[in-house]
Amino acid sequence: MALIVALFSFVSAEVQADVAVPVLTARVTDETGTLTDEQRATLEQTLKDFEAKKGAQISVLIVSTTQPETIEQYSIRVVEQWKLGRKNVDDGVLLIVAKNDRTLRIEVGYGLEGVLTDATSNRIIDETIVPQFRRADFYGGISSGVESIMRVVDGEPLPAPPERSSGGSRGLLPILFMLTVIAGGILRAVFGRLPGAVVTGGLIGLLAWLLSGAFLVAVAAGAIALMFTLLGSGMGAYVGGRFIGGGSGRFGGGSNRDIFRGGGGGFGGGGASGRW
Repeated sequence: MALIVALFSFVSAEVQADVAVPVLTARVTDETGTLTDEQRATLEQTLKDFEAKKGAQISVLIVSTTQPETIEQYSIRVVEQWKLGRKNVDDGVLLIVAKNDRTLRIEVGYGLEGVLTDATSNRIIDETIVPQFRRADFYGGISSGVESIMRVVDGEPLPAPPERSSGGSRGLLPILFMLTVIAGGILRAVFGRLPGAVVTGGLIGLLAWLLSGAFLVAVAAGAIALMFTLLGSGMGAYVGGRFIGGGSGRFGGGSNRDIFRGGGGGFGGGGASGRW
C-alpha cells in the first residue's frame, strides 16, 4: 500500500499542469495584484502612446509562478499565443515577471533582435530592474525597465505605424447613437413603431455611408438603428414640445474600451532572463 501511495504521489507530481497563459486584453497584465490601478493605467498609456508613435508592441505580464516550467519555457508560450508585434515586422517585446519565483525575462521579437540584443536585455535587467525589485519597488523596476526598452527600440528604424483617422467609424458611434435616439423617437411618434423604425434605419444607414464611405459600416449602422428603434422601450419622443429621452441599451453592442491585441509578430527565443 505504501508503495502504491508513493507511486501515485510521484505520478501526480509529474503530471502537474502548466500555468495557463492569460487572455491578452491589455498591454499590462497583472495576475498578482502587485500594481495599483493607477500604476497599471499609467504603464498602459505609456505603452499605448509608444505603439502609436513607433508601431512596436511592448507588453508587461506579472504572474505568481511559471512552475513547473522555467520562465524561458513559459515566456515563449506566452508570446506564441499573444503574437506581439506587427506581422512580418516582428517588433514585439514582452517583459515578464514571475514574482514568487523571483525571476524575470525580456522576450524579444525577431525584428528587434538586432537592436535589443541579448546583452542589452541582460543589462537592462541587471542594472535597471533588479536593483529596484530587491527594494520591493516593483512598479519602479517595471516602469524603468519599460522606459529603457522603449529608448532602445526607438533608435531602430521600423516601418511607420498606420495612420488612424479621428473620423473613422468608431468615432461615428456617439453621433449615430444620439441621432438614432432623437430621430427614432420622433419618427416612431409620427409614423408608428414599425414604419418609424424602418425610416430611422434608412436615414442612419445613409448618414453612416456619407460620413464613413464604407458600405458595410452603413448597412450595419442602419440595421442596428432599425432594431434599436423597433425593440427599444421609451426610446424618446417630443412630448409637450420637450424631448424626453428614455430607454436603455448601447449602440453597437459594447463600450469604447480599448481591447489590446497582438499584431501577428514572431519570436525566436531572443532576449535575457534574470533573478533578484
